[in-house]
Formats: sequence, C-alpha cells, structure tokens
Amino acid sequence: MTQVRPMRADARRNYERLLSAAAEAFAEHGENASLDDIAKQAGVGSGTLYRHFPTRQALLEAAYADRIEALAARADELAAELPPGEALVEWLHEVGLGGIEVRGLKSLLGSAVTDGSSATLTACGALMKSAAARLVEAAQTDGTLRADVEPVDVLRLTHGVVTASELADDQGRQLRRYLALLVEGLRPGAAG
Repeated sequence: MTQVRPMRADARRNYERLLSAAAEAFAEHGENASLDDIAKQAGVGSGTLYRHFPTRQALLEAAYADRIEALAARADELAAELPPGEALVEWLHEVGLGGIEVRGLKSLLGSAVTDGSSATLTACGALMKSAAARLVEAAQTDGTLRADVEPVDVLRLTHGVVTASELADDQGRQLRRYLALLVEGLRPGAAG
C-alpha cells in the first residue's frame, strides 16, 4: 500500500501561493491565463507549478474547488427552502451567475456537461452533476419538469444560456430571462 506523505511546509506555501495567483489570473483573464505568469506571480518556477498541477484543468479545478463545492451545497439549501421547480431554477441562476461573474469558472463548469465517459469529468464536474440530479429528480417528481429531461441536459442547456447571456451584454442581465425561456420549454406539456 502506498502512503501519501504530507507536503513539506515550503511546498504547502508554494501550493497556496499558486492557487491564489491562479484564482486572480483566471478571474482577470479567463481559463486561458498564462501559466508562466501565474508561476511568476506566485514567486515560483514553472516546474513547481507543473509538479503541483500537471494540467491547466487541474489548476483551474483546484483554484475553484471551494466555489464549486459551495454551488453544489447550495442546491441542497435551495431544495430545503423552495418548491422543487423553483429550487432548480434558482440554482441554475446562481450557477449561471457564477459562470459569468468569475471568469474561468464557466470553463470548469463545462466539465460537468461532458458525457462522463472520459477522464475529463473532474471531481468538480461530478459534484455539479450530482447536485443537478437531485434537483431534477425532485422537480420531475413534483411534476414541474418533464420526465424525459436528464440532469446533464439541464447543465448543458444552462451552459448555453450563460454563453447567450454573455453575448447579449456580458454582465448577466439577460440570464434570468433566458433561463425562464429555457425552463418553460422543459415543463411538462412543452413540445419535445
């Protein structure tokens, strides 16, 4: 059995500085922020960055893991506070706003809309799929969402709505309106 050794104190500091620099860079420049610039901002070499985070996706996920976990937890909070259909719509709105307000987060949320058959489904993607599944199932049981709608359908469509909202005004002002149009098409009795 392989034991995982804890990080040395200097390695832990480098890791934390890299996460902080990455979150800033991704927020300012999006998911294509320069990894070399992130390493410089953190005061480490590129080799150190790649030792901790072998891929851009790994760094992006680590930088935003707390936000994704909070969004996933928010699904359960909304489910406890609102009727199922409303909880789903409000959660999708919060997910959408997160994707608009925090540059780089939309790309990470995109991992949640993959088909799950590849290694690209990250832990963050799995959290989002699980949260969506709980809300979708509750809305279907409640009769406010069509039975043929899959959780991944809702995530993919929301990803598209976020993109449409960005194209409309880049501030998310159209997000709620576009989500309302989307959800209307997902209700029972809507043309399929």
